[in-house]
Amino acid sequence: MARKPTDKQLFKLKNEWLGQFYDKVTPKEFYRAMFPEGCFERKGCPEDSKSNGVITVIEGEKARNYLVFDDLDTIDEVQGAEFAIISPVGYCGRNRTAKNARWLYGIAIDLDGVEMPQIRDVFYQMKNEVIPQCTYCVNSGHGLHLYYLFEKPIPLYKHLHDSLREFKYELICRIWNRYTSTYTERDQVQYQGVFQGFRIVGTQSKLGKRYIVTAFETGKRVTIEYLNQFVDKDKAIEKLEYQPQIGLEKAKAKYPDWYERRVVRGESKGRWHIKRDLYDWWIRKIKNSKVTVGHRYWCLSVLAAYGIKCDIPEDEVLSDALELLPYMDSLSDDEHNRFTKRDVLDAMNMYQESYVTYSRAEVERVSGISVPANKRNYRKQALHLAGARALQVINDQYNGTNWREGNGRKPKKDIVEQWQVAHPDGRKIDCERETGLSRHTVLKWWK
Repeated sequence: MARKPTDKQLFKLKNEWLGQFYDKVTPKEFYRAMFPEGCFERKGCPEDSKSNGVITVIEGEKARNYLVFDDLDTIDEVQGAEFAIISPVGYCGRNRTAKNARWLYGIAIDLDGVEMPQIRDVFYQMKNEVIPQCTYCVNSGHGLHLYYLFEKPIPLYKHLHDSLREFKYELICRIWNRYTSTYTERDQVQYQGVFQGFRIVGTQSKLGKRYIVTAFETGKRVTIEYLNQFVDKDKAIEKLEYQPQIGLEKAKAKYPDWYERRVVRGESKGRWHIKRDLYDWWIRKIKNSKVTVGHRYWCLSVLAAYGIKCDIPEDEVLSDALELLPYMDSLSDDEHNRFTKRDVLDAMNMYQESYVTYSRAEVERVSGISVPANKRNYRKQALHLAGARALQVINDQYNGTNWREGNGRKPKKDIVEQWQVAHPDGRKIDCERETGLSRHTVLKWWK
């Protein structure tokens, strides 16, 4: 019986197989195809008013972002790096956030658990139009990165973010099947959004510095219309045009309460501030659930999102994530698939305000962990709360008590306002230290 090849042997075998049928490309050629000349700002020319690529490099315990200008010289500068990632997105700003995203140049799908039978089947299914033909195939180490580069970049209007994410998830479900991956269980499928970064071609894979991420040109550029053929109709992208917002005059007539709060009184957009019970529950859930190797990164990404959702300081979230590191690393016996501090630091990228609305369904999908909904005895929230309040009134009448005494939300707005009156020249950081309030609470009520 033939011995199963090691991961390093598989990496070389996949390169040899791909090289028989497709042209290997240099890192500069690959990223020039992804980011055509003229799409980025020229170095030293801010008057171009264009977006840029953003590379995240993690060295030791520090993460740093580098801008990619139109000359793509930054791609050359990171060649051979141990951990450097980029997404097929143009950003206005130095950080890879959804808020800064302006243009989507392609969709990249991470297909893990790819051995020689699987890589042959991937391209067999592409040839027979079972799955879409990718523009480039990147040998990333344990798996493949399939890049679908667009004929024309897609503008990342805010109203398109959710639909593009669901669209990519549908493509992942189609591509990741029992013939294309050794990970055959549905909870082993790894979902990533359109802003997800991937290891840069020409840098090290997880297998080490002798095993460089390699790209092959495997097909033509694609359109959304072509990719729509491989997803359900309700997930297809039909319109990419900008949807203008209604004018203030129409908004005043249609949403008078909103107009009074936001325009007249100048109040900032509010959001729910959840008790830290959710955050602590997720840590316990990670420890007590059967986390799969492919979902380790996303479990900590959700921890970061819950951290900002529950107003947990960033340094505390990072400390908790690092405490989970040994457990995450112990989930894999493969010496080339270690979970490191670099993975933790990259997962912390989701400690952003834009992730405070991360849904329960989204958490389940990316983490592979079940998060049951609160059924409230299958009643709607309003009906459930009405019943609970009625019981409180009955209990008060019977016991001669008042359940409201000692309960209710503390007047944090008053605390901040009183502190500002007493310290007219005070800073936000001083208010945080002296009152013990979180940064987000102080920012919310600061005037």
